[in-house]
Amino acid sequence: MSFVAGTTEMLKVDREVSPYGYFLTNGESDVLMHYTELVGSKPKIGDTVEAFLFYDSEDRLAATMKKPFLQLGELARLQVADVHPRLGCFLEMGLGRQLLLPLSELPESIDYRPLPGDEVFVVMKHDKIGRLVAKIAFEEELSELVFPAPTSWNNQWVEGWVTKTLQIGSFVIIDGGVVGFGVYGHIPSSERTRPLRLGERVGARVTYIREDGRANLSMAPRKEIGRLEDADRILAFLKERPGGGMPYSDQTDADIIKQKFGISKGAFKRAIGKLMRERLVTQKGSWTYLAEEAAADSPEQTDQQSEVNRSSNEGAEGQ
Repeated sequence: MSFVAGTTEMLKVDREVSPYGYFLTNGESDVLMHYTELVGSKPKIGDTVEAFLFYDSEDRLAATMKKPFLQLGELARLQVADVHPRLGCFLEMGLGRQLLLPLSELPESIDYRPLPGDEVFVVMKHDKIGRLVAKIAFEEELSELVFPAPTSWNNQWVEGWVTKTLQIGSFVIIDGGVVGFGVYGHIPSSERTRPLRLGERVGARVTYIREDGRANLSMAPRKEIGRLEDADRILAFLKERPGGGMPYSDQTDADIIKQKFGISKGAFKRAIGKLMRERLVTQKGSWTYLAEEAAADSPEQTDQQSEVNRSSNEGAEGQ
């Protein structure tokens, strides 16, 4: 019976060969277990040990008594230990060595690829020549483990890991905590405040729970809260501008608004509308300006007024 890399077997200790280690056998074939792969006390000849089979750095089949985070065909969330621009990502698998997630499994866009510390859901597979590699877990594999989103999650902030990220949006496994594996979620591109990497942990708000138990998500706060935050940000920006004006208005392209303020054009218009109703800003053509009352509170205006006051005082003292 031949050995299969990525599986765990009960093997008999056949012999010890110093300075290498022990040869384990299944009755037909044997495999080396280096001394560095022992766990606990040294076995004796004839003992039966539980060993995981893998390929070492020289592509030779080897055995270890250490426990991996996953085995052949199993799914797990593994942390990215390192990234190689030509090979892919190396994932921690619990053996003091890494499992390769090939470049072919990663998004085409570099901005969407994982970084060290990110965590990706993968399945352990064999490549074409039998070596162990990681494959990205697809929806059909993840859907067997998720549970329906509780209705109490609606409008709540949750956290999870990105399982797939595209131009149209990002798919997320929401952390299930003690309840279970997690919930399947989707962040449309219009609800993302920035690009999301595969494996990145992200916080988002549940906007809608679908009939199938999946959750629609948004990285932005609720509109009424977001409008206040966006208005404050725009007002602060204007107060720092020379003359209290900026070349952005309702007529500005959405892409420019997104790049400059990190919000959608709709959110920008809502925030500007709030400021205009409160008579804090005005618009002239394609420009937005601080109203006189708001401009008087800006640092630049305050400095200018102080200078005027100083000049007046000096003139008065000289008279």
